[in-house]
Amino acid sequence: MPYKEPKIEKLYYSMGEIAEMFGLNASTIRYWEKNFPHLKPKKNNKGNRQFTKKDIEDLKLIHYLLKDRGLTIKGAKSKIKDNKGNVTDNAEIVDRLQKIRSMLIEVKGHL
Repeated sequence: MPYKEPKIEKLYYSMGEIAEMFGLNASTIRYWEKNFPHLKPKKNNKGNRQFTKKDIEDLKLIHYLLKDRGLTIKGAKSKIKDNKGNVTDNAEIVDRLQKIRSMLIEVKGHL
C-alpha cells in the first residue's frame, strides 16, 4: 500500500495519523524506530510520539526499502548508511510514478 499524503499540513503528526498514512500498525513503526537510529520522533510530556516532516520523509525511505524493495532491516540500514542520497532519489521517483499511475487509472475510469 503506497504512502497517502496527509490532507492537512501540520507541524506534528500523531502515531495514529502516521500509521494510517503508511497503512501500518503502530507497533511496526515503533519497531522501526528501535532499529533505525536516525528515526527519532519527538515525545510530548505524556510520552506520545510526535512526528515531523523529516520523520515522515525518513519513514517513507524505510517503507520504500522494506516494503517496496523487500530488503531486510539489516539490508535497509546498510543501504541508508552507504548511499542515502541515491536511495532517497529512487524512492522519490517511485513515489511520483505511483502517483502518476493512480492518476492515469482514475482518468481511464472516467472514459
